[in-house]
Amino acid sequence: METSMVQQVMTAPGEITFRRIPVPVPAPGQVLVRIRMIGICGSDIHVYHGKHPFTSYPVTQGHEVSGEIAALGEGVTGLTVGQKVTIEPQVVCGHCYPCTHGKYNLCEELKVMGFQTTGTASTYFAVDAAKITPLPQDMPFEEGAMIEPLSVAVHAVRRAGDVTGKKIVVIGAGPIGNLVSQVAKGMGAAQVMVTDVSDYRLELAKKCGADFAVNTRDHEFGAAMVEHFGPDKADIIYDCAGNDVTMNQAIRCARKGSTIILVAVFAGMASVDLAVLNDHELDLNTTMMYRHEDYVKAIEMVEAGKIHLRPLMSKTFPFSQYKQAYEYIDENRETSMKILIDVQDQAGLSW
Repeated sequence: METSMVQQVMTAPGEITFRRIPVPVPAPGQVLVRIRMIGICGSDIHVYHGKHPFTSYPVTQGHEVSGEIAALGEGVTGLTVGQKVTIEPQVVCGHCYPCTHGKYNLCEELKVMGFQTTGTASTYFAVDAAKITPLPQDMPFEEGAMIEPLSVAVHAVRRAGDVTGKKIVVIGAGPIGNLVSQVAKGMGAAQVMVTDVSDYRLELAKKCGADFAVNTRDHEFGAAMVEHFGPDKADIIYDCAGNDVTMNQAIRCARKGSTIILVAVFAGMASVDLAVLNDHELDLNTTMMYRHEDYVKAIEMVEAGKIHLRPLMSKTFPFSQYKQAYEYIDENRETSMKILIDVQDQAGLSW
């Protein structure tokens, strides 16, 4: 195995370089993963533009990831060299109230690889074995890198409890909204309506299984719910867009006594109609990342054919073109769903 490897470093907003460093040796309880594929998400884009409030520079990115085990540290059992895996990127304290009560995704000292700690954007990555989730050996690495965002959707849908037989609205047809729609259907929702202002993304949502796709530039949100679901409207509304317009749509048009779940991250302080929320006794809930059981469920749903990941894969770039991947996203905002980085394709890198 190589003794040195390549690592990506974002030195400042919009500035990416690469450096050659020694391949890490896995400590006891760790595994060494040969990184194969990394996905770029909306939070990564905020880092690229210098707009992520909890990330400083320099930073090595990469938290949506797949790879294969290259070596095992002392004491690691249950895993094998060559096994396909993904990595859960949360770094938690293990001793705060959420951590000791099964909700480590809400750790009081939560850090995430690629934001507050070193991410996986390197040829190899050493990580605690506890953060490894095995992937099916026949799962393509591209799909393996999308288990992380799919787990976000699984956790979000589960926040509403059992969705079997429910009528559901998903606001926002980006990657997470698309996956929330698919997960809801896969978990037994009766019907799902997806809204957005992009015909391209709405058409993709339909191809991935949404029953109704509504462009709210052309159709009033509340009227669309009545048109497709009848006067009882939706049982649950998931806001996967996260802005004042979409949250107020949900609050003002929801059936009295129903549930709204905020999935997206608001960019700033919200200005929403809490008077209506209160008057209509709406349950406003939120969701934060995922836990291991969500990874397991996400993989299970892909294996069962209930989730379609391939249609969301827009383009793959070699490792050397990490910056070009961001430039492509900026130039193709509407049609860029999931952009992937092939870490093992290091053509163009020279030393």
